[in-house]
Amino acid sequence: MWCSALGNQALRFLSGTPRIPLESWADAFGGELYSIVTKYSGSLLLQKKYKDVEPTLKIKEVDGLELVKKFSEQMESMLRRKVEAVERLVEAAEDADLNHEYNSSLEFDYYNSLLINDKDENDNYVELGDEFILEPNEHFNNLLVNTTYSDIQLPTNVYNKDPAILNGVYMSEALNPIFVDNFERDPTLTWQYFGSSTGFFRLYPGIKWLPDENGVISFDCRNRGWYIQAATSPKDIVIIVDVSGSMKGLRMTIAKHTIVTILDTLGENDFVNIIAYNDYVHFIEPCFKGILVQADRDNREHFKQLVDELQAKGVGTVSKALTESFKILREFREAGQGGLCNQAIMLITDGAVEDYEAVFEKYNWPDRRVRVFTYLIGREVTFAPNVKWIACNNKGYYTQISTLADVQENVMEYLHVLSRPMVINHDHDIIWTEAYMDSALFASQAQSLLLMTTVAMPVFSKKNETRSHGILLGVVGSDVPLRELLKLAPRYKLGVHGYAFLNTNNGYILSHPDLRPLYKEGKKLKPKPNYNSVDLSEVEWEDQDEILRSAMINGETGYLSMDVKVPVDKGKRVLFLTNDYFFTDISGTPFSLGVVLSRGHGEYILLGNTSVEEGLHDLLQPDLSLANEWIYCITDIDPDHRKLSQLEAVIRFLTGEEPDLECDEELVQEVLFDAVVTAPMEAYWTTLALNMSLDTEAGVEMAFLGTRAGLMRSALYVGSEKISNKKFLTQKDKESIFTMDHFPLWYRRAAEHPPGSFIYSIVSEDDSGNPSLSTEQKESLPHLASHTCSSFDPPLLLFPAAVGVQIKLDLLQRKFWMAMQQVGASAIMQRHSLMLFISKVDAVLHHIQWHFNEGFSDVSVPWVGALLAFDCVLVVFCCRVTMYDYQAMCKVPYHHHSGAQPLLSPIYAFVAAVKWLISDFLMRGKSWETHKHKKHDMLQPCDTEYPVFVYEPAIKETNGLINCGDCQKMFVAQQIISSNLLLLVTDTVCDCSIFPPVPMDAKEVKYILPCNLAHNASVKCERMRSQKLRRRPDSCHAFHPEENAQDCGGTAGISVCPALLLLPLVLLLR
Repeated sequence: MWCSALGNQALRFLSGTPRIPLESWADAFGGELYSIVTKYSGSLLLQKKYKDVEPTLKIKEVDGLELVKKFSEQMESMLRRKVEAVERLVEAAEDADLNHEYNSSLEFDYYNSLLINDKDENDNYVELGDEFILEPNEHFNNLLVNTTYSDIQLPTNVYNKDPAILNGVYMSEALNPIFVDNFERDPTLTWQYFGSSTGFFRLYPGIKWLPDENGVISFDCRNRGWYIQAATSPKDIVIIVDVSGSMKGLRMTIAKHTIVTILDTLGENDFVNIIAYNDYVHFIEPCFKGILVQADRDNREHFKQLVDELQAKGVGTVSKALTESFKILREFREAGQGGLCNQAIMLITDGAVEDYEAVFEKYNWPDRRVRVFTYLIGREVTFAPNVKWIACNNKGYYTQISTLADVQENVMEYLHVLSRPMVINHDHDIIWTEAYMDSALFASQAQSLLLMTTVAMPVFSKKNETRSHGILLGVVGSDVPLRELLKLAPRYKLGVHGYAFLNTNNGYILSHPDLRPLYKEGKKLKPKPNYNSVDLSEVEWEDQDEILRSAMINGETGYLSMDVKVPVDKGKRVLFLTNDYFFTDISGTPFSLGVVLSRGHGEYILLGNTSVEEGLHDLLQPDLSLANEWIYCITDIDPDHRKLSQLEAVIRFLTGEEPDLECDEELVQEVLFDAVVTAPMEAYWTTLALNMSLDTEAGVEMAFLGTRAGLMRSALYVGSEKISNKKFLTQKDKESIFTMDHFPLWYRRAAEHPPGSFIYSIVSEDDSGNPSLSTEQKESLPHLASHTCSSFDPPLLLFPAAVGVQIKLDLLQRKFWMAMQQVGASAIMQRHSLMLFISKVDAVLHHIQWHFNEGFSDVSVPWVGALLAFDCVLVVFCCRVTMYDYQAMCKVPYHHHSGAQPLLSPIYAFVAAVKWLISDFLMRGKSWETHKHKKHDMLQPCDTEYPVFVYEPAIKETNGLINCGDCQKMFVAQQIISSNLLLLVTDTVCDCSIFPPVPMDAKEVKYILPCNLAHNASVKCERMRSQKLRRRPDSCHAFHPEENAQDCGGTAGISVCPALLLLPLVLLLR
């Protein structure tokens, strides 16, 4: 042990040293400090004002179950309007197709989103690029859009004048008036679109589509999640790939890209495995032998990495691979596992010569429950009849893939086959996607990173002559920003720490205040690879038995209580709360809604009674503002209201200037009440500012307050140019203001401490959140003191407001010096070679301590680190809490194989192959260097753990010894009254520099043991094979008796753009 407790007796540092009156020192400084902050914050006045109005207040108890049901009903109503808009588009598209006759020689000009407004050298508009008026629109994130017309986007590998494209575009012109009508009926609608099975994408409102830096448009609507989910039912798929010697070279490259493309068509409701075969059969992931795994993002990416490592050798024998595949699918089907709908085998090979008919007779005929899709790789046609026979006799589809550019179109054919039963039945299933970022949809830097979900429905051909073919025309969809849903669960009804969240039938988070979908790479924010597959158990990680997760996935309505540790301030601090979770499903969707109310903060709502006239007068005071992300009044529907701030909207609503404004009357009433109660603060602060002594009180910069209704007031005691932290209380510092997700950090922390005490925290404008220690910046670092006002006694301890003051640390230094001089501390300190520290006792290791003799001292000074880390002060004053982050990003180990460069589109795949061929042919014997990523600098999703130290307020003082080898360092510590500060005294004689600084960095959680390889492999495999509870989609469309199974492939499809063949050469010359 490096330290030992000495009990509660006062500590004598050396023989003959008198008792140190540390308590009186702490009281002296604490009293001086309390006097300053209460005076300049006005906390006592505010507390009195709330006490005066207490008799007029009504306290309403919150029924959590009723609240979550009400929110759910409102969300259901909102989402139903989106569904109705999509249904109108589906009806219009199918009617238009029914009345359209295909014309192979059709000539038709349309608005091509890539070419609109482009002119040639003669200043004439280019073909398909006529004038298309674009204007910025706030509703669409200030993008340049055309709200009267849609336009057409095509991927680079689809020829924009192919007859099938022209006919489809001409037919879908009928959607334009429906788009506009939908938007007029429901102004909260965002993007509406039609993705055609031929590859074009009609988008409303129309935009200018921008290619990437290589001039390529790789976006293909047909491999988006919303398209694939709407076009097919859940799928169990086994991919079989031939890795015999004949597959070497370009054939293997094409086969690998085909597998990757198939994987990209799978989603959270699908299950998959991959088998490679030559002389023998092996699962490319041995851990997945004999099973199917959910095709979630992690498993798909893992498969892609393994596919990239496949090598061709030996002789191919497909029968054993087919047998193994049929067995897996049968076992899962009979055990009620997997998707329990479509089952298919994807055979990727360059030929098949053996006798495999017996396998089909034994495992698949006559019912043919498993479809078999075959992909013949290469230009060789000798084996085409055999490979096609396999597909046609097992209700599948055959395609031949000769080049990388052929992959996308040929893989997509299987989706059309799986959609046939649904099309023939005319079952228009409604699907909702997992969360995704719309920035992935639109190639525009102006596009903000918003999480969305999509509602989509398939569009079928109604023509009787093609009924048995089950022709899928495409998919119609519309985006729904998830923030719009959460607006229906207003923050003021949830209390200081409360929140609402949404999750899917697979247990993934749709929206949660602790979801962090972005990470920083250099100076750029990027979406995390797994941002839309964060499980509920990874955010609400205290739910270790997954009781909450299971209930919500099953769509249950109920209640659960949990003690939780909530990280705040970027993980530097933690709040211990008891949360009540109320949950229910959202009817008509695969989503569930949860509402969290924290004990002591969410059970009651205060209702004040104030006249409009009185409240309106106080709302007009210049020091007042409202939470602009809260919805006091709906301002995003009427274009005339969009420029109004929430405060302006409330004022216009109350004055009758805007009778059409729809406002939350309960919230507006709360704001009026808070405005009246807090109004005297303006005059109080102003008087102080006018009479402030610059000699003794220089350093007090700002006073501020906030209320549960999102109202804020602030006053400056110095000129705005002299404020140390100019971001505080602005949009640049989201943690310091009311947002849709949370109350300000200073409000939340103050609410967890006794009324009458102040919570001190250091703030900095440094992006990292760490204050600078340079001499020039010491005195400009502001200190925040926040304090909650309560006029209620337990058990109804309510906190209607919090008040605070921003002061410079040099003012604290002066006040501390004066206090120590008054109690004679200076002489004692110097006489006995002692050091005195003022420290924050919560999260103490993250912040600056003030050294009495030397000014500021970094807490990473070794002996201080040892003192605070090894069970001395912390074991008494603080407790060490281990926190976990399941959304972290860690550096990729140097030896780690990265699959970060998959061939994401046939364009890039084709380019890569041609570059390789040309370089191999023209530069044989030379190394052709390409850009290399530094893998050790790359980040990947991981789990981490990190320590946090939490203050124990019941302990007032402590003392102890640190064994530093040749000597013992003694210390005594005392809590400073009405604060979260600690006074610490220690001697300077004993040198404890042998101790290293305390590590506070997060460490990656390794789910393996360092010296047990067999055990490691077993643990890793068990984790990979584990399947979390999920709820399957309600509908399934696997087969239909009228299906034309003889339509099984071998014919040409959409033309590849001629320019595509030249594109790789063009890129090579750049």
